[in-house]
Amino acid sequence: MKFAYKFSNLLGAVYRRGNLNFSKDGNTVISPVGNRVSVFDLKNNKSETLPFSTSKNITCVGVSPDGNLAILVDEDGAALLISLVSRAVLHHFHFHKPVHSVSFSPDGRKFVVTKENVALMYHAPGKTREFNAFMLDKSYYGPYDETTCIDWTDDSKCFVVGSKDMTTWVFGTKRWANLVYYCLGGHKNAIVGCFFEQDSLDLYTVSQDGALCVWECDTELDGLLPEKPREAPLQETGEEEEEEEEGAEGQPRAEVIRGKSDGNRQQQGSRNVCYKRLGKYFFNKEGDFNDLTAAAFHKKTHLLVTGFASGIFHLHELPEFNLIHSLSISDQRISSIAINCTGDWIGFGCSGMGQLLVWEWQSESYVFKQQGHFNNMAALAYSPDGQYIATGGDDGKVKVWNTTSGLCFVTFLEHTSSVTSVTFSPRGFVIVSASLDGSVRAFDLHRYRNFRTFTSPRPAQFSCLAVDCSGELITAGAQDSFDIFIWSMQTGRLLEVLAGHEGPVSSLSFNPMRSVLASCSWDRTVKLWDMMDSWQTKETLRLTADGLAVTYRPDGQELAVATLDGEISFWNPQTASQTGSIVGRHDLQMGRKETDKITAKQAAKGKSFTSLCYSADGQCVLAGGQSKFVCIYSIKEQILVKKFEISCNLSLDAMEEYLDRRKMTEFGSLALLDEGVGDGETMAVSLPGVRKGDMSSRHFKPEIRVSSLHFSPTGRSWAATSTEGLLIYSLDGGLVFDPFDLDLDVTPTSVRRQLHQAAWAVAIVLAFRLNERALTREVLEAVPYDQVEVVCSSLPDLYVEKLLGFVAAELESSNHLQFYLTWAQRLLIFHGQKLKVR
Repeated sequence: MKFAYKFSNLLGAVYRRGNLNFSKDGNTVISPVGNRVSVFDLKNNKSETLPFSTSKNITCVGVSPDGNLAILVDEDGAALLISLVSRAVLHHFHFHKPVHSVSFSPDGRKFVVTKENVALMYHAPGKTREFNAFMLDKSYYGPYDETTCIDWTDDSKCFVVGSKDMTTWVFGTKRWANLVYYCLGGHKNAIVGCFFEQDSLDLYTVSQDGALCVWECDTELDGLLPEKPREAPLQETGEEEEEEEEGAEGQPRAEVIRGKSDGNRQQQGSRNVCYKRLGKYFFNKEGDFNDLTAAAFHKKTHLLVTGFASGIFHLHELPEFNLIHSLSISDQRISSIAINCTGDWIGFGCSGMGQLLVWEWQSESYVFKQQGHFNNMAALAYSPDGQYIATGGDDGKVKVWNTTSGLCFVTFLEHTSSVTSVTFSPRGFVIVSASLDGSVRAFDLHRYRNFRTFTSPRPAQFSCLAVDCSGELITAGAQDSFDIFIWSMQTGRLLEVLAGHEGPVSSLSFNPMRSVLASCSWDRTVKLWDMMDSWQTKETLRLTADGLAVTYRPDGQELAVATLDGEISFWNPQTASQTGSIVGRHDLQMGRKETDKITAKQAAKGKSFTSLCYSADGQCVLAGGQSKFVCIYSIKEQILVKKFEISCNLSLDAMEEYLDRRKMTEFGSLALLDEGVGDGETMAVSLPGVRKGDMSSRHFKPEIRVSSLHFSPTGRSWAATSTEGLLIYSLDGGLVFDPFDLDLDVTPTSVRRQLHQAAWAVAIVLAFRLNERALTREVLEAVPYDQVEVVCSSLPDLYVEKLLGFVAAELESSNHLQFYLTWAQRLLIFHGQKLKVR
């Protein structure tokens, strides 16, 4: 159990790319974050990252109407069918080409996927178990360019598909006598959104150049006529083949259909469905050219929300096109918009800044506003009670996250350059951060303000930071002057500058029990400075290579140092003697970058661990570096105990050991060829100082690495900052069926039978044997108040501890405060002495 840490949550990133979805009740946002999916509960203010991942970044998510299933599709077209109830992967599928959108029909029986210029309709996975969950029903051809968006009619009889060729296509899910497909033009740029009116075939289409077309259909939904069976079997052809032929011809309307169907139609006297354009409206683009990038429509309230590349969004009421309001939420493009079922809340995703916002348009207020570090995270620290995590990033921000809710509750923006290190004061009310801007800042967590700024006499770039056990001394190491600066937290004055290192200071660590500072440098030494004895060097430890990280064991009796040759050495700080070492270079297992000229095996020889931390009990050390692996070593045996693969996202660089030979050309790797305008897979690098309107197309692929590691003071979890975000691994597993002493007679029915017979103690024992929280709560709350004392006295010793733990957990969230306090009091009166002895 000691090393059974499992991925539990992803913090530091709330949205990357892809489409947002609201849950069925409208209180939860489902957001794709890289190759994972996060679920944000807006009512209870909590976030959760689902425990599975795709092999590349997710580009689109489709959620079923009942909210139980979701389809995730990544950049390559690999899809996962997942259950949002059990949090499990149900099916793997590959579309073999990039998919632009996925949409379930309102009745939940079908779903449509758009890829390239085709719309594919599949039978939706049902409640029965199928060998193949994705059964292709029909393929719809028609558009000449890539398809972009989908919408369904309310009765699931038709769907509409928008395309980059400026056309919109209406298709019937069955072969209706008066509608097979219908093509609408009228736009001068790619279609961003197409929406049906409620209970109607009337359409709204929105294009990238900011134009809205309103289309009226001459036929109601009830007017769609089923096609009669054909008489001559010789002229019958398969539905799919005929549709493909028709679509390939690209007729503007489904009037000419081969075979008997045209004759059938004349016999029935039916007219084909016909559309006419009622109006065309233009969005005010306010001066410079401003692309419309996202759109969403709420059918019940007739509300159209459109987002633009400048970060502005408009709310219009249709079909009159009345502007309700227009606001700017960011200076980056709005990538995705979603509206919840009631139409009150609008979700916005901005991929450039990694922002996720939920806006209540009637009260004009934010329901939810979160943003991750939009560059790499560089440092993290746990608070002394393990409730909060502070992170610092290359964007100069210091953010504080609540580990319970998984949300950021305060951001400090005072630094003007990358934050290199953060730490909490021993009491946990102050966060101290060091930055390359030449300042060390202290932030107050009561008033959320920067109350101290520490600077050096000459500007210096601070690369590391440490606070002593009293919280009075702040120390920071400089990269360029090789000095260590010491300030007083109380006065903010510089007390001393420690000189002695002959290379950049890479890491600092205070002894948790005494005021002794360990400093590690590229000059191959670790120096121990005594803060009480006039700042003198107490000891100098000679290393075999440049020192990169140093940390004390929680009891202060041992020192671990990571060096450039890939070794971790252990020292006794009292005797200054080395007690052991671990050669961990081969455990890092580097991947090969796309631009590397040498193999991963050769590159790994120059790699090493860049961050170290001890476990809470001091028996193990956690190490990470420029690799996708984090290693846990046993100090006593000096062996690798476990390796954690923190990411399997192939959209990041240096993930695979061998380069793909299919990407090699006669001119070298495809990755080295500049393809001009970067595609969506990579991150844009804007010119320095550019706020908006950057015409550059320089892109890069982020490289996987672990920049910082920290064990929780409770020992139940540890966190790592990586290219993916802030990953938390913990021992606490939720949604686990873990019965205790189970046999065939222990079922929910038998538990309720005992309740009915008023055998309270037996029912409690059976409920704990089944170990389901909801059932245990039901049993406890069914016990009459006056029977609590009797039940507590007759409970077996084995179940007393379990019941006490359950009562303690319920006290935090339950409304029945006195009831549960009575349980706790009676249990402690009857069994307190035995528990104390145990």
